[in-house]
Amino acid sequence: MVSSEYIWDPLRRKSVRNTPEEAVRQWFISVLHEGMHVPEHMMGSEVAFKHGAKEYRADIVVYDRMARPLMLVECKRPEVTLDQEVVDQAIRYCNELEVKYIVITNGTKTFIFRRQADGWQFMDKAPLWEEMI
Repeated sequence: MVSSEYIWDPLRRKSVRNTPEEAVRQWFISVLHEGMHVPEHMMGSEVAFKHGAKEYRADIVVYDRMARPLMLVECKRPEVTLDQEVVDQAIRYCNELEVKYIVITNGTKTFIFRRQADGWQFMDKAPLWEEMI
């Protein structure tokens, strides 16, 4: 039996501790799947990667049909302000993974950016997975 201390992560296929950040991550996985039509098998949760010599974990990575990283999602607890520091962190991760899209969310506010030749452009609506690939 799973208690309310745990929440099911369909990407990792296991129950994980239900922290405020995890609740945001699981909510956004459902947004990606149900709202943006991203197939579950084209997403990864807590994806490990290296940036220089340091190891990091991306909250959610969305992949294209060739299994290349397409979008990085950085999830924060609801009380965390989504400021320039959070955006800069996501951009550092994105430069390592070479994604086209960044999402930062705290569950109450969500910002989506698309890579352009001259930097990152704010998007006023979420693209569908088919539009991103």
